[in-house]
Amino acid sequence: MAQTDTGKVWFITGASRGFGALIARGALERGDRVVATARNPQTVIERLGDHPNLLAVKLDVTNEADAVEAARQAVARFSRIDVLVNNAGYGLLGAVEESSDSEVKAVFNTNVFGLLAVTRAVLPQMRAQRSGHLINISSIGGYSAYQGWGVYGATKFAVEGLSEALSRELAPLGVYSTVVEPGFFRTDFLNDDSLVSTKLHIADYAETVGAMRDFAAGANHQQPGDPAKLAQAILTLADSPTPPVRLPLGTDTIARIEEKNRHVEAELKAWRELAISTDLA
Repeated sequence: MAQTDTGKVWFITGASRGFGALIARGALERGDRVVATARNPQTVIERLGDHPNLLAVKLDVTNEADAVEAARQAVARFSRIDVLVNNAGYGLLGAVEESSDSEVKAVFNTNVFGLLAVTRAVLPQMRAQRSGHLINISSIGGYSAYQGWGVYGATKFAVEGLSEALSRELAPLGVYSTVVEPGFFRTDFLNDDSLVSTKLHIADYAETVGAMRDFAAGANHQQPGDPAKLAQAILTLADSPTPPVRLPLGTDTIARIEEKNRHVEAELKAWRELAISTDLA
């Protein structure tokens, strides 16, 4: 039976742990309704409890039929979807050359094509409402590349581009799109169940990618970001009447963005004359 209570209705992917679970819990605690999805919905119940405002739904984001059915169940239960949080994803650590075809396709299937499948499933409802907010979880690696994270970063660069285009396409329809760029937060992202390392290791990359592997191992559960504060930031973002296209989170993210912007400005200045020389006379 459909419910028409006041408050936002959230649809969150990857909601059994990490950011997704924390955002879902925060939304429930303030009285919102939450459609929390995971490959095994029982893991959502075990994490969040059996709450009257919670609908735990099976969703493998790489299965478009799952996405369509999850969106159908969400609307049947709560009548609307106000906020979509595309959170499901995982990391791939390795040099671009070390990344096999199957490893690349697998991470793109989840991080990009899965996000697209869920977005396509939810947008018809938001368009019909003439309201809604897409929140796509990216990474600072989607704004500025790092050695060892080239393929993973490429998935997040794709999410950035899709989110920016969606913000333009959906603006006349009353729907917003924001891409969130977290830095290093103290979650389980660097654990083996969230991070895949390429099977191939090439010795020539020891100084760059090898060093990054060592850093990732040492940084696990030592990251500076507070996941609970990120979850609260997402709630604040969802409440904004004029949300941004991009929301960086973490002082490390801000520093990296400023560093890249300075580098881009310097290169543009150095190569401006050649750049403008290519116009038709």
